[in-house]
Amino acid sequence: MKIQQNVAKGKPLLSLFNSTDESFHAKLRRSVANAYAMSTLVQFEPLVDSTIEAFVKQIDQRFADRPGDGGVANFGTWLHYYAFDVIGQLTFSKRLGFIEQGKDIDGIIATLEGLLDYFAVVSVAINTYCCSYLTITLIKVGQKPWLDRLFLKNPVLLWCNDHGLINTDSPVAAFARARMASRLEEKAQLNSSTEQSTSRLRKDFLDRFLDANKKDPVFINDRRVLALTVANIFAGADTTAITLRAVFYFLLKHPDSMEKLVHELQSADLGPQSQIVSWEQARTLPYLTAVIQESLRMHPAVGLPLERIVPSTGLTVGEIFIPPGTNVGATARAVHAKESIFGAEPEKYRPERWLTASDVERTEMNNALFSFGMGARTCIGKNISLLEMYKLVPTIFRQYEVSLSSSFQNSI
Repeated sequence: MKIQQNVAKGKPLLSLFNSTDESFHAKLRRSVANAYAMSTLVQFEPLVDSTIEAFVKQIDQRFADRPGDGGVANFGTWLHYYAFDVIGQLTFSKRLGFIEQGKDIDGIIATLEGLLDYFAVVSVAINTYCCSYLTITLIKVGQKPWLDRLFLKNPVLLWCNDHGLINTDSPVAAFARARMASRLEEKAQLNSSTEQSTSRLRKDFLDRFLDANKKDPVFINDRRVLALTVANIFAGADTTAITLRAVFYFLLKHPDSMEKLVHELQSADLGPQSQIVSWEQARTLPYLTAVIQESLRMHPAVGLPLERIVPSTGLTVGEIFIPPGTNVGATARAVHAKESIFGAEPEKYRPERWLTASDVERTEMNNALFSFGMGARTCIGKNISLLEMYKLVPTIFRQYEVSLSSSFQNSI
C-alpha cells in the first residue's frame, strides 16, 4: 500500500514492495532481478562470512567466554543485529555497525518497528476533550490509508522536509544517501584516472543499482536507486531476523528436533568445527532444510494480509462473488494451517513432515508455502534470506551448545 512508502527529501520512495502500479512493478523488477539471482548472491558469500565471523567474535567475547549468568544473551536481539549488518554489507559493502557496537544503530530497528505498527494495527493516539475528561482514540492507519495523508505524508510536512525546514527522513534513508554520494564520488575519481575500478571485486547491490541507472537513467534515476537501497534494508533485514528467531525458538522448545539437527551437522563432512558452513554444503542437508521450511510455515515473518485489488472482471471464490475494486488478501499463517496440504496436526512444529511426505505432497507443500509471497509479487530478496539462514544456523549449532535460560523458561 502507499502508506508503506518511505519518505526522503519530502517525497515518497517507490519500491518493489510498496508500488501499486503493476506495469511499473514489472519494469522495475526486470531492471534489477539479476542482482537478486542466487547465482549472483553466492558471489557475495564471503561478505556474509565476514559478518558471521564478526557475529561469532562478539558472542564469544560478550557471552560464551563468560561463565554463569554472564553467558546469557538476548539472542533474538543479536539475530536482529546480524540480519541488519548482513544486508548492509551486501548493499553497501559496509556493515551498519550493529554487531560491533552491540546496539540499535541510530534507532533503525526501533524506527522500523514503529513504522510496522503504523502500517498495521495501532499507530496514532488522538486526544479529544469531552465532558472535561481526556479520551484517547486509537487509529488503525493501515486500515484507513487516507489518514496517512494527514500524518506521515501530510503535504505541508513533505514541503517543509523538501525545503530543509524539518527532517522526517528515516535514519536508513540518511545512511543510504550518504553511501550513495560516497560511491558516486569514488566512481568519478576512478573514471578521471587511468586506474580501473577494481576496488571491489564483488559488486554490491549499490554497484548493481548504479549499473542499472547507467543503462536507463530516466527510469532508474538517482531517486529510484536510493529507493532500492532503502527497501533492501527495510524489507530484507527485519523479515530475516524474525525467521531466524523462529528457527532457534522452535528448536530450543523442541529438544528432539534440535538433537536431530545437531546429529546431522556432526555426521556431515563440513570441515573443521570452527569453519563457517558454506552455502553449497548447507543446502544439501535435508534436516536443516526441513527445519527452515517448518519454521517459515509455523511463523511467517509477514503477519499482514498480502493485499491485492480485485480486477475489473470481479473474482469468484467458491460460491462467493467479490466485486471489482475490493481489497482482498490472505495471511500466510492461515494458508499454512491447511491440513489438506501440510498434513496432520498443522498447528504443531514437526520438521519431519517435509521429509516423510511423498514427492507429490512435498511439491504441493512447497507451492503453498506463502512466507515470501507468490507469483509476480514473490519477495525478490528471498534468496538473500535463505543464504543468511542456511549459513548461520548450522554454524551456530556447530560452535556452541545452545539452551534456553532458566528465566526465559519460567516466563513462557
